[in-house]
Amino acid sequence: TNPAPFLFHLDFGSFALVGSSPEILVRVRDGQVTIRPIAGTARRGETQTEDNQLAEMLLADPKERAEHLMLLDLGRNDVGRVAKIGTVEVTDQFIIERYSHVMHIVSNVVGELDDEKHDPIDALMAGFPAGTVSGAPKVRAMEIIDELEKHKRGPYAGCVGYFSAGGAMDTCIVLRTALVKDGVMHVQAGAGLVYDSIPENEQQECINKAKALVRAAEEAVRFATGARRSSSGSKGNRGAFD
Repeated sequence: TNPAPFLFHLDFGSFALVGSSPEILVRVRDGQVTIRPIAGTARRGETQTEDNQLAEMLLADPKERAEHLMLLDLGRNDVGRVAKIGTVEVTDQFIIERYSHVMHIVSNVVGELDDEKHDPIDALMAGFPAGTVSGAPKVRAMEIIDELEKHKRGPYAGCVGYFSAGGAMDTCIVLRTALVKDGVMHVQAGAGLVYDSIPENEQQECINKAKALVRAAEEAVRFATGARRSSSGSKGNRGAFD
């Protein structure tokens, strides 16, 4: 129900993480470091015309543009911490990416890894936590989050990914992710807050982001229920023919 660049199911026995994340945390591939900040969100339209109008409004919104620019600058800084001098560049800037329930403003920052001084783990640490889920400046933003948020985030806003034997690394931010424990699905969603944020709009953004997970859970229940009914019917038929 929500195709995304990063799909994962991690079963830890006592709990599981099921995710469909849209956002790279840090990627290292062929000696290149990539951070792809996502900041600025709108709901999807009911029609193609409305969808295009909402995308235009999102790109023209001063608040959304200011938030995205701040986090794009932070992404450039994070890449620059481990990249060779003069190699950091923005290859995509203020483009729209669409998902099942929301659309986002996205940019792409790359740089050549300074492998004489840094390795992929250094690149991961340079970008973690992502500015899009913490804020800027990062340290002070995290202090405020710790003061204001009543519950620990757990896996939410962390990362899932892999390191290859060949030196590549690909990680995503734990967004659009459900924690399933004891038969209960726990969903977290957030929105970036700036000076002129409107609380009601940010709350609605969180709801829109969580909708895809809720819908996926509903589909899973429907599928499982149908499978059980089909299995019961097949057994009954076999008995009748026997």
